[in-house]
Amino acid sequence: MHTQTQSRTRLAIARLWHESNSFNPVPVRLAQFRNREWIKGTATAECYGQTTTEMGAAHAFLRMRPTWEGHFLRCTSAPPGGPVVQDDLDTIIDEIVTDIQAQPWDAVYLSLHGAVLGTGDISPDTTLLRRVRAAVGPDVPVAVSFDMHACLNPEIADYVDILTGYRTYPHVDMDRAAGRALALLERTLAGEIRPMVSLRPVPMLPLSHRMRTDEGPMAELVALADAEARAPEMHDATLFGGFAYADSPHAHATVSLCHESGAGGVLPVMERLGTAMLERRAAFHAELPDARSGLTQALQQLEDGARWPVAVVEPADNPLSGGLGDTTGLFRALLEQGIDLPAVFCFFHDPDLVDWLHVLGTGAYVSVQLGGRVAPEFGPPVPFGGHITLLTDGRFSNCGPMERGMPVDLGRTAVLQKGALKVIISESCQSANDPGWCALHDIDLAQTALFCVKAKNHFRAAFGALCGAIIEVETPGPAPTDLTRLSFTRVPPEYLIQGQE
Repeated sequence: MHTQTQSRTRLAIARLWHESNSFNPVPVRLAQFRNREWIKGTATAECYGQTTTEMGAAHAFLRMRPTWEGHFLRCTSAPPGGPVVQDDLDTIIDEIVTDIQAQPWDAVYLSLHGAVLGTGDISPDTTLLRRVRAAVGPDVPVAVSFDMHACLNPEIADYVDILTGYRTYPHVDMDRAAGRALALLERTLAGEIRPMVSLRPVPMLPLSHRMRTDEGPMAELVALADAEARAPEMHDATLFGGFAYADSPHAHATVSLCHESGAGGVLPVMERLGTAMLERRAAFHAELPDARSGLTQALQQLEDGARWPVAVVEPADNPLSGGLGDTTGLFRALLEQGIDLPAVFCFFHDPDLVDWLHVLGTGAYVSVQLGGRVAPEFGPPVPFGGHITLLTDGRFSNCGPMERGMPVDLGRTAVLQKGALKVIISESCQSANDPGWCALHDIDLAQTALFCVKAKNHFRAAFGALCGAIIEVETPGPAPTDLTRLSFTRVPPEYLIQGQE
């Protein structure tokens, strides 16, 4: 451990956040990290300082502790997508490790997602943590926080002293997860506790469709873990669902305990929580209507007086599940219904089309093919003609409860309109999960009957209270409800049968 000088506590902080869908054929490059979140040093204060994120919590922690020196090393994230090109992933990991090696530290905190995959390395989080532990030695405490959908290699327990994760889905407690990790670091350095981590894989890979924590099986499981964590020798109990679209040997649910070294009773706690997860396996099963049926339900709800808008969401192409922003199942059904009510379709990811639309300018009429450009196997392109009614730079700040205050850069976007239907085209593949997205595109939800969105549960954090109803539909895409339709090679088949007791 670094010998503290004049009672200064030196804390290294870094972040690597990405969720990799093995069935998205488009690899993620370093440019996508640079475009979304790529920052270090003193500039992090302005970016994160007032946000409800892990890094926002780290800044808040340091503001209250003038004797601590927080050094923000590389902090980066990219929107979920395919696996990360290995050389680019190595560039990020090498930078973090090199900066940690360059100085002595009293403690390390890492904000990780836990479901990143490289095109070569199928467990980059393990690689990073192994190298960090080698860099700081055995005596410097290392704390890490993970997303609820982390795919955790049990080996990670050998490299960290403190591990916790998100307890809410939608993830509106990112800052609280970091706060727990940092508070345990502080107690460790004060000599109050000697924490260690134990991880237990649970042989199931639950769908996240039914993993919301406002009700249902995950709400029950979070409550059980919280109760177990109240034992004096327990410092944290977190249950991870794994990421259902990662073809990884570590794609499974996990029980994580952070407890006092040498504490008794750890194995029975892990057994109870693991059994509780398996007992609820069938409750995570999801069966959704097809797009046509879902739209019919939405129209019926509107006819029955539902408040505008009624949202129809398409989880199989949800960007935050590693979707492509390219599938056409819901959009085709929407056009075939011939709906004449005010409607918004969000969105298609098509950088070349956006570039062309910005050249043409607002007011121009275009006849284009939408979707199906990357993965036509999920639905061929759909012809569409309309006017360009709005062009934007794609920039806004989140104002909803998830990542509140964080700047968002969608790349440039365009709105095409045909009759009462507006279709948004964007340069990047990112979800519309914040009201700032609507403001950017001059969309008044109160004047919108149907809001058709490539999204899933995170959409509900901000829009649940703004929509009269939310209907999920099943369409072809890289994130379906039936996992047996995907070509897993590293996940045991029995993990994928969602309805099995």
